[in-house]
Amino acid sequence: MATMSKKRKVINYLASGKGLTANEAKSRYGVSNLRATISDIRNTVEAFGNWEIVSEETKSGASRYFMMDTHPGVRKFGFDKNGNRYML
Repeated sequence: MATMSKKRKVINYLASGKGLTANEAKSRYGVSNLRATISDIRNTVEAFGNWEIVSEETKSGASRYFMMDTHPGVRKFGFDKNGNRYML
């Protein structure tokens, strides 16, 4: 079984509707530079207009990143924790 990259793990986590800060990314996935990872992810997921990376500032001043679904219809598929696509 192939291991998932840190980038793929972050994408899967954000696609589940949860937000992620730099400290959370470092402790969960070992991502040392979340800002650079988000920049790379943004280029990937926003390419076709179905997803958008947004951020908000936490009470402590840190950035929390989210991935918002901008698709106008109902999705017929999802992704499991390993990044595999499945029908809903």
